[in-house]
Amino acid sequence: MSNGIPFNRDDDVEYGAAQIMSPLVRRVVADNSGPFTFKGTGTFIVGEKNVAIIDPGPDLENHIEATLKAVQGRNVSHILVTHTHKDHSPAAAALKERTGAQTWGFGPHGSGRPEAGGIVEEGADHDFKPDHKLRHGDIIEGDGWTFEALHTPGHTSNHICFALREEKTVFTGDHVMGWSTTIVAPPDGDMQAYMRSLDLLLPRDDVLYRPCHGPAIENPQDFVRSYIEHRNARNSQILKCLKDGIRGIPEMVETMYADVPAFLHPAAQRSVLSHLIHLTETGEARSEGIPSLSSEYSPG
Repeated sequence: MSNGIPFNRDDDVEYGAAQIMSPLVRRVVADNSGPFTFKGTGTFIVGEKNVAIIDPGPDLENHIEATLKAVQGRNVSHILVTHTHKDHSPAAAALKERTGAQTWGFGPHGSGRPEAGGIVEEGADHDFKPDHKLRHGDIIEGDGWTFEALHTPGHTSNHICFALREEKTVFTGDHVMGWSTTIVAPPDGDMQAYMRSLDLLLPRDDVLYRPCHGPAIENPQDFVRSYIEHRNARNSQILKCLKDGIRGIPEMVETMYADVPAFLHPAAQRSVLSHLIHLTETGEARSEGIPSLSSEYSPG
């Protein structure tokens, strides 16, 4: 169910090559394609002589070497990390060692939700700790480029988007992607925070988004609105399931994601859990005990 989201899965990728995306931006895509990474993680290089690297990517030697080749003859002054999943941040350590650049990010994995007690979902990079901690609205300046940090929790609590002022372009990491919706998996993922983070983007005058997976997104505000509509439609589906007497998340997923391959249902269950946590917080649903994958739910 895309609920009218204008997905674009047409993305020409040449692994190991630095693709020119704009006057200031090049992209190197890691060869880590999969059901959650699409054709691979895009590592962006911004600038000319003195450059920033956004999302170094997975700890794959061939990707690290390709990124180093792409910045050969240039000075790497910044390594920026949108969030700490294993397909985004682990290569930061090798690139820092080989280039001398320092790292920027919100903080370690889970640092945006200390109340979660450090319990986070699988696939997290627990080793990354930025040299410089960023907060919403912080400015990162380089040689011919300027980034504004936008704290956009939801996919992870430490997720940051980077807005490139010179091109009115936002590097959205996994917050908004053009090929698919974003997974929001508790306990670090938070649907209520995610919806607020989508709302945060709407008043801005950005003209382009560059996600880490898939092609660029044009007409970004309209795209975000379609994302919000999709999430609201999921809420409505869940409430209908509850009204129809469906009480468990596995049964909801079988109903709501009937057209989705079964091997993706575990991820869908975590997404539905995130929606239900949100709905219990707003009083539209009730849970027997603390909301979990095995809880039974009822209308609020």
